Amino acid sequence: MDLKKNAVGRLVPTEINGVEAVPFQGVGKYKPEGRRFSHVITSNKDYPADGNKQVASIKEALIKAGLKDGMTISSHHHFRNGDLIMNQVFDIAKELGVKDLRWFPSASFPCHEHLIQYLEDGTISHIEGSMNGALGRYTSQGKMKKMAVLRSHGGRYQAVQDGEVQIDIAIIGAGTADPFGNANGLYGDSASGLLGFALADSEYADKVIVITDNMVPFPCVPWQIQGNNVDFTVKIDKVGEPEKIISGTTKITKSPDRLLLAEMTAKFCDVTGLIKDGFSFQTGAGGTSLAVSDYFSKIMKDKNIKARFARGGSNKYLVRMLEEGQIDYILDGQTFDLEGVRSMGENPNHTWTSPFTSYNYHSKGNFAGLVDIVILGATEVDVNFNANVVTHSDGYLLHGIGGWQNCLFSKTVILPIPLFRDRIPVVMDEVTTICGPGELIDVIVTERGIAINPLRKDLIEAAKGSDLPIKTIQELKDEAEAICGKPDKPILGEKIIAAIKWVDGTVIDCVIEVK
Repeated sequence: MDLKKNAVGRLVPTEINGVEAVPFQGVGKYKPEGRRFSHVITSNKDYPADGNKQVASIKEALIKAGLKDGMTISSHHHFRNGDLIMNQVFDIAKELGVKDLRWFPSASFPCHEHLIQYLEDGTISHIEGSMNGALGRYTSQGKMKKMAVLRSHGGRYQAVQDGEVQIDIAIIGAGTADPFGNANGLYGDSASGLLGFALADSEYADKVIVITDNMVPFPCVPWQIQGNNVDFTVKIDKVGEPEKIISGTTKITKSPDRLLLAEMTAKFCDVTGLIKDGFSFQTGAGGTSLAVSDYFSKIMKDKNIKARFARGGSNKYLVRMLEEGQIDYILDGQTFDLEGVRSMGENPNHTWTSPFTSYNYHSKGNFAGLVDIVILGATEVDVNFNANVVTHSDGYLLHGIGGWQNCLFSKTVILPIPLFRDRIPVVMDEVTTICGPGELIDVIVTERGIAINPLRKDLIEAAKGSDLPIKTIQELKDEAEAICGKPDKPILGEKIIAAIKWVDGTVIDCVIEVK
């Protein structure tokens, strides 16, 4: 395999699964060429004149869609760990004797451990999508037939629209749909809120199958997926487990250390003037990030100011701020709890977005650069502010990228992270896997100090004279090692098991098998 050193000094492949790959050239350096991809032209005469595209089963839909060896099957992750569809899809593929399928999910979850048997027997050749838990561990052990590819949410949309990934059959699970194919995630027993991560699939796939357990008469309104893009619809008994569709992480942390991180983060934003009337922010759905949102809310009440918008993942804390008038709009990319689902269905200021509007870097601009503060996590950070979100210090691939890379283009990027986990330093000389270059990461907040990227002289100046524990990133690393010692590097093999794509489709790093 031919390897080339990229702009962040990592050796990366110039070919992935037989397709040319471009090494990362630096932030904003790669310029795409050509025209966007589209699927084959279709004709109304090939579809029922009465608009009823409903077939009896998933199996019938797959057969009519022409399922065969080597195809690319896509899916979305709005059902999270409650997804009951994709295991069935690949069970049927196995039953039909189909081989060498590429699975292209926006993310996988522990519920998809069932699919390891199909990676082993060749039904699935490889996965191109964010992997969590068992599938990532399986891949890290070098067992996947072909190389995995991990992309950000925006990078996934970019790959589809540019024709880098051509989807043969898209599987779209929906809380509610009509027989024509209009669908949304707002209503029904399996409501998930939004279906934005299936938008590219519906627009560009050759064949689109919508599956629901709540089939309603035409028209299903509002429609987040347009029936004009859909080939077949299927009603089954249950598409998802509601208690697992809603994220299990949407609770403010009770950990004193994590609460301290959140408080320090919010105080930093206040002291440096980032929290001001009309500002915007994005926080995640993890316990620490939710606590940051709560601290923001308290500061805003004290100052009698409000935010213009918050970027979601929505949750009950953002919904409360919206309903109390602390923010004008929630721009929602995915919905993390039932309050978010309710609000999206009721409040016109709780607005749907998609990876195209929010994160696509082969477009005419997107929302990311309009966000004033973004709060993100990381598994590792190094002295050059490079950060890792997919592997741990033992080398195992256990997480996906999600929208993390895309959010790095916000005006101020802050990572509240513990200085060490399980007595392993999180701040180190060099991260195991580079997912985001240090030039885009502005502030590291740990329970033992705050490091500001030297590139952000404005923030350094604004923090002067405060009682914030400002330190250099090197000081944080030295302190972590003084407590925990310097960790051993993971023992890796030679096989590249996954490529990490940057937001523009270039390869920023790769993951090596763990021995």
